[in-house]
Amino acid sequence: MADGRVAGGDDAAARPSNIFDVARLAGVSHQTVSRVLNDLPNVRPATRARVEQAIAQLRYSPSPAARALVTRRTRTIGLVTPGVSDYGPTSIAMNFTFAARAARYNVETVSSLDADVASVREAVEGLLRQRVDAIVLIVVDIAVLEAVRALDLSIPVVAAASTARRSPLIVSIDQYRGARSAVRHLAELGHERILHLAGSTQASDAIERVRGWRDELAAHRLAVVEPTHGDWSAASGYRVGATLDIAPGSAIFVANDHMSIGLLSALRERGLRVPEDISVVGFDDVPEAGYLYPALTTVRQDFAALGELIMQKVLIAVEEPESATEDTPLPTHLIVRQSTSAPR
Repeated sequence: MADGRVAGGDDAAARPSNIFDVARLAGVSHQTVSRVLNDLPNVRPATRARVEQAIAQLRYSPSPAARALVTRRTRTIGLVTPGVSDYGPTSIAMNFTFAARAARYNVETVSSLDADVASVREAVEGLLRQRVDAIVLIVVDIAVLEAVRALDLSIPVVAAASTARRSPLIVSIDQYRGARSAVRHLAELGHERILHLAGSTQASDAIERVRGWRDELAAHRLAVVEPTHGDWSAASGYRVGATLDIAPGSAIFVANDHMSIGLLSALRERGLRVPEDISVVGFDDVPEAGYLYPALTTVRQDFAALGELIMQKVLIAVEEPESATEDTPLPTHLIVRQSTSAPR
């Protein structure tokens, strides 16, 4: 039976080996074969060796469907991503996929073209038909976040989302305290007028950064000038920078680095020097941030750690469903470069 076929008639000879054939040849139950295939504990070394020898002899390769039939799990996670190419969501998706593969799970990714409840529900329903073990959602819109909270599914749902409300199955980076650290840096340099170029009004990240900006200004008893909103792009940063009411000695906290790039260009065209006239702090620490002129002071997010944390939540929810986990947002880190200085 070295050719992977099973003896016992023309039909048997024509079909590939299955898990029950492996079990018969090894003299064990099919559950034991399943434990060996999934590298689970509590299998004696001699038994494991016998099963592996039978697998090799039969050239058995379990299909995802066959494995799901035996284990009731497909070792596949559904990932719903927003239909955007922004640095943050893209980095979260990439690093989560790396973490899932390291844990020997497959990832089935679906992009929700519209950041609305109906599109996300449609994406989730499609993944459920594929019998995924869990669903991960990368949330950029607050309406979607509320819809996620209302989902009543038979499998775990883990959301990567920024929110002041806590939940064991929500994973996040602390946008609020990251924003406060940026504003605190500017206030401690001596800036008394700290403007904010915010992201989309419906974006959960942007909402948390605005909240942190306001609270840190209040802590330093500084006046609040209502934020101007962009759409996360360099083009929107440029448009705002070209018309923003700003005077030398001011500072600007920008909600992401790409808008900062456009803003720096517009300020330079207006003859305003950074940091001599205007200090600028971004958010994200994109790979280009250190190579801008001047190099951008920004708030770094650890997307690799976030991807690993999401996968840890999934593993606990799938494999240890009775276990409770805490919702502790990951910290950010202020990276000080040349775009900020004391007002002159």
